[in-house]
Amino acid sequence: MKNLSTLPVVLFLMITVLVSCKKESSPAFSSNPANDVPETKAPVQKAITLTINGNIGGYQEALPARYDSTTKEYPLIIFIHGVGELGNGSSDLWMAANIGTPGLIKNNKFPVSFTANGKTFSFIVLAPQFKAWPSSNDVDAMISYALSKYRIDTTRIYVSGLSMGGGATWEYAAAYNSRIAAIVPICGASGPTNEKAQKIAQGGISVWAFHNLDDGIVSSSNSTGYVNKINSYNPTTAARITLWPSGGHDAWTKATDPTYKENGMNMYEWMLQFSKKISL
Repeated sequence: MKNLSTLPVVLFLMITVLVSCKKESSPAFSSNPANDVPETKAPVQKAITLTINGNIGGYQEALPARYDSTTKEYPLIIFIHGVGELGNGSSDLWMAANIGTPGLIKNNKFPVSFTANGKTFSFIVLAPQFKAWPSSNDVDAMISYALSKYRIDTTRIYVSGLSMGGGATWEYAAAYNSRIAAIVPICGASGPTNEKAQKIAQGGISVWAFHNLDDGIVSSSNSTGYVNKINSYNPTTAARITLWPSGGHDAWTKATDPTYKENGMNMYEWMLQFSKKISL
C-alpha cells in the first residue's frame, strides 16, 4: 500500500511544474485584443525637450492615438527639418512642428493609418530639432534613442527631410546603409558622389526623391545626380524621382501631402512597401 502522506507533496510539485511551464510559454501564445482595433483618431503630437546628443536638444513626438493601449510595434519615420527650423530644442522647438510631415500632423491633416500590400499601419513620427547642420551621427543618435524608447517595427524604419534635412537624409543613407529600409529626400542639399550612391544601392535602401526644376536655392541636379548614380549600381529597387517644373525651393508641401499620389500611392504608402532587417 502506498504512503498516502506523500500525495499532497507530489500534487503540489506537479501543479508547480504545470504553472511554471504555462508562464514560460505564455508570451508565444499571448495576444492583446487592443492591437486589432483600428485607429480612428489623429496621432497625438507633443514637444519633448530632451538632450539626445550635443546637437539635438529636443524633438516633436507623434504617436498613434492608441499607442498606450497596444503592445504592437509601429513603423518609424524620422523627419528632418530645414535650416530655417534650427533651434535649441526647447523654446525653439515649436518650429520643428511647422513644416513637412510634422506640420501636417499639427494641423490634423495626417491620416490615422495607411494601407500597403493589404495591411494597415500607423506611424510613429519623430522630428528632432537640430542646433546646427546635422551629421549622420546625429541622425543615427535619434534613431538609436527611438529604438530604446518606443515600440518600433525595426524592419520599417524610414528617413525623410527637406532642404538641409533632405541633404542629411541622403548623407545618412550612405553612412548607415544597414539601418533603414527607405528614404524620401526632398530638395536635398547634398552633392551626389559615386561613393555615396554606391553605398545606398548596396544597402538595399529604396529611394523616392522630390525636387522642383526651378529651385533657386538647391539645384535639382543634386536629386537627379543621386538617383542616376544609384541606378547605375543596379539596386534591388530602382531609385525614383519626381521633378516638378515649378514651385521654387518648396517641393515639400506637395511631396508630403498624403493626397499627392503616383501609381496610386503617396510617399507614406510607398515607404511601407519596403521592409528590411536592419543592423541594431
